[in-house]
Amino acid sequence: MTGLIFDLTFPLVVPFWALMILLPGWSWTRRIVGSPLVVVPPLVGYLVLAVAEFDRLWPVVSRPSLAGLTEFLGTPAGAATLWAHVIAFDLFVGRWIYLDGRERGVHPLVTGPILALTILLSPVGLLVHLAVREVAGRPPVGATPTGGAVGQSGTRR
Repeated sequence: MTGLIFDLTFPLVVPFWALMILLPGWSWTRRIVGSPLVVVPPLVGYLVLAVAEFDRLWPVVSRPSLAGLTEFLGTPAGAATLWAHVIAFDLFVGRWIYLDGRERGVHPLVTGPILALTILLSPVGLLVHLAVREVAGRPPVGATPTGGAVGQSGTRR
């Protein structure tokens, strides 16, 4: 089961990354990626592995040590558990970068490479986006957290 979950984790998130990078302006991309539920598939994989390995995982997270972490991650179950965790949180961060970039008007040709970098080296991609968002400035007045303007009646335009 460990190998199967490992093998499925990344392919389950590829469609969401593809939408954000290749079809950033498509209305369905914002609808789909706008939901935080896109991270559920890898989180379910993580949950299955974490429950199955709880007796070995709990000491690693409750009393962290380099030796304990090294030992756990040196096993197929440990590596697969960490992989599912990383894939889910990378997608969550990438989703935020996509939505934040759209809200701030960052051009998709800037955001796309940042998202690709986030897939590979998430902390670096996040740092680059944080720098870009400082240059891009604040979202337009009236923008909502998911993008789009709110009219006087409180409805989206």
